[in-house]
Amino acid sequence: MGRFSVFFESIQKDLKTYLFLIVLLCVYRGAFIFIMQEYIGPHTAMTEIARAMWAGLRLSLKSAGIIALISFLACTLTTVMLPRLNTNRLRVVLGYVYIVVLSILFQARIPYYRVFNVTFNQNIYNTFNDDVYALFITMIQEYNLPSRILGAILISAIICYLFKLVLFSRNYKLPQFTATKNLLLRCSIIASIPVFMLFMRFGGSFTYNHSINWENAAITKDTFLNEAVLDDIQALYRAYSVNERMSQGAVASGVHKEKIREYAKMAAGNDIESDRMDDYLIRHAAGAKIAKPRHIFIILGETYAQWPLMEKYSKLNLANGLKEIIQQDNAIYTSSFLPNGSFTQMAISAMVSGLSDVSVPVNYQPRSYEKPYATALAPQMQKLGYKVDFWYGGFPSWERIKDFTLAQGFDHFYSSTDFAAEQDNIWGTKDEYIFQALLSHLSEEEPTVHLILTVSNHPPYNLDLEKSGFDPAQIIDGLPEEQKNNQELIRQLGHYWYMDKVVHDFVRETEQKYPDSLFIITGDHADRLNVTKTPVPFERYTIPLVIYGQGITKDMLPKDRAGGHVNIMPTLIELLAPENFTYYSIGNSLTKENKVGFNPAFWITPHAMGSIEHPDEYEILSATDDKEIRHEKESAEEKVSMMRTISSWILLKGNQL
Repeated sequence: MGRFSVFFESIQKDLKTYLFLIVLLCVYRGAFIFIMQEYIGPHTAMTEIARAMWAGLRLSLKSAGIIALISFLACTLTTVMLPRLNTNRLRVVLGYVYIVVLSILFQARIPYYRVFNVTFNQNIYNTFNDDVYALFITMIQEYNLPSRILGAILISAIICYLFKLVLFSRNYKLPQFTATKNLLLRCSIIASIPVFMLFMRFGGSFTYNHSINWENAAITKDTFLNEAVLDDIQALYRAYSVNERMSQGAVASGVHKEKIREYAKMAAGNDIESDRMDDYLIRHAAGAKIAKPRHIFIILGETYAQWPLMEKYSKLNLANGLKEIIQQDNAIYTSSFLPNGSFTQMAISAMVSGLSDVSVPVNYQPRSYEKPYATALAPQMQKLGYKVDFWYGGFPSWERIKDFTLAQGFDHFYSSTDFAAEQDNIWGTKDEYIFQALLSHLSEEEPTVHLILTVSNHPPYNLDLEKSGFDPAQIIDGLPEEQKNNQELIRQLGHYWYMDKVVHDFVRETEQKYPDSLFIITGDHADRLNVTKTPVPFERYTIPLVIYGQGITKDMLPKDRAGGHVNIMPTLIELLAPENFTYYSIGNSLTKENKVGFNPAFWITPHAMGSIEHPDEYEILSATDDKEIRHEKESAEEKVSMMRTISSWILLKGNQL
């Protein structure tokens, strides 16, 4: 058999491999949509599903092309050069490996989406910084990892068998014509290969302008379907691309380093000329609004989402403890409030450093270990006469949390290993043990700010809820009919109930012993659990902010207010610092009519909440005229850019302008 005949038969095997994998990627996409169909918006038309499948097919031309190209280079070209060499085994192995990888990723994508409401993204890189062992055990206990691996193996075995049948099905022999026609045919075949590769590279197009990629694949009106468009290879490529941009100092939209001096002047209204960022961030307190409390407790509740506080979910009885606190005359509740990001460490970074999230891991920045940032919480509270301690129910090595907090000026760090609490799960101890240990310290301590991170409302959801007094019947009445028998959901909601109960009990017990205490209660993030699979952004992402204590009154903050984690520290200082006390902050105090909160994905005002990446997408939260909404939106976008740009500069370049 001539070399070109060998080449012709070999490229047919490449093509069969390619088509088989395209079909497999589309089948997995369809299966994902079918299995997770409860996440599709209730008003989404079938045409949107068809659009997602079509866009996904185009995108998967690239994903399948990876193995087709490898097969072409490693098998087909090798066979042409060495016709007697049998590369069939290598071709089979390449196909098998790709199939197994796709099958494992498919099994992993389902629980990943259930937890994060997104397919694989740059947050998978957090795994390398997180407690890998704890994550592994959590996957076994909560997400049935062994069964998923077994399922992937069994499915892979079936698909590999089908792949081998297709690969070794009958090939067409090279047609034979006259010498001129044979030459023309062979030239056409060779010329078609780069054309085909170009078509594959651009996802069913021949130009970049009409191509499809992970950045422009969100073509439907449904968030879930837009994620389903990405097969797992493209989702991982998205994760890689975004992480590379972050590692090179490129951050998400809203950062304009060319405007750094303009934004620096806007931050605190200091219209000066300086080459030091700190000089622009200086603020002066208006004067104490409450008597100086002996102890201040800032509680970051794990996944302390806001939606259980909403009236429409009142029958669930999940947040009765926090509701009871909010109803007191000496409590303020802010609902237009966003976390610093979608992960716990982002919340800690904001609370500890005073900087907003700009896709830079603050706790792994070398600059974070040189000295505290000017905007950091601890040094500024120490100037007011407080010690500053961090309390965590997990382990000190997680996300370098102990090293990070101490480097940023905290006086002490306490974890479950310090107060010898019983380990409840792989992540640490129960919330009640954190608060018990803290309460036992207070009588011996001078005035202290306690930043507390709870852990129990987190997978694996394995608390003995009955022992803690949880009655499932109290929430079942508030569940939708289709969820009333969902024992897994009830168990997960029970952990929210437990966290809320423990926080409430701690507040009540502490204020009885130390009535001059001040409590600030919020969440680290939301976006993990809801009774509906398609919540609007406000229900999905917002967290509560509650300020409670002696001297607090309902009218202490302006009625129209909004904020985020970076606004907590300046608010605290403005509540208790003497007049003209100097402090540093990128964000305003909520006492000064702050009307915007934000994180990497959203901004929020008292009347609306919108997307940063998609400026035309926003949700009306309360009735007001269109002109006011547009004004708030424009003001929010400008302030978000200002604070993110300043945070980015400080983290990546330091204090010098």
